[in-house]
Amino acid sequence: MDALLTCTRDGAVATITVTRPEVRNAFNDRLVAELARTAEALAADRSVRCVVLTGAGPVFCAGADLGWMSRIAGYSPDEHLQDARATARMYAALDALPAALIGSVHGAAVGGGAGLAAVCDVVVAEEETVFGFTEAKLGILPAIISPYVVAKIGASAARHLFVTGARFSAAHAREIGLVHAVVPGVEREARVAQYIREVLSSGPEAVAAIKTLVRQVDGRTAADVADITAAAIAGRRGSAEGQEGMRAFLEKRRPSWSETR
Repeated sequence: MDALLTCTRDGAVATITVTRPEVRNAFNDRLVAELARTAEALAADRSVRCVVLTGAGPVFCAGADLGWMSRIAGYSPDEHLQDARATARMYAALDALPAALIGSVHGAAVGGGAGLAAVCDVVVAEEETVFGFTEAKLGILPAIISPYVVAKIGASAARHLFVTGARFSAAHAREIGLVHAVVPGVEREARVAQYIREVLSSGPEAVAAIKTLVRQVDGRTAADVADITAAAIAGRRGSAEGQEGMRAFLEKRRPSWSETR
């Protein structure tokens, strides 16, 4: 069977490209499994410092494909549960990447495709991109992606967009925090490259630790996480990477991990 995605490497940067343009890069069970396996393999490779997630053709990801939806309609309750758990594994694997995850989004990011944007650390979207959490239109709900979406855009925006199922612009996605940069189509790759350079100038261990820290402190008070945050900064200051970074700053040079592109 044909591969449903490609994963290419350029030094410390990996690019995952969904390659189902004939169905607008929509999900089926095979793609879900391939994305999960790919993310888990990249997470295990500490030479990977940045991952770019994108889609081939005119659309980033249009959610679930019709063929998969037709099969799912006939599933037993147990089959529905197993399928949902496989999808949850995919999002969790992408979210747990220790490397920075950059979404390069164009065309449309709808349903589960908008969920992919929610698990990215940085999202660059073309101006004409359309977003939507459209599950309610099908009588279902964005359950699996909801923790990532609520963490990214907040409960108020999530409730509004979930219950209406309304499609919205890239500009609005930026306003609510789902997207971080909105650019003309011809500038998307350049803006992604700019973010890659920023990531590669940051300590790779620090990036992984920051992603963990954000999950630990999100929604909690400073007092609740005081021990966690104190231990986190003390550990990084005493680490070899932290020591190198501080020495490089004092000596007015680039740290050993910094890559120029």
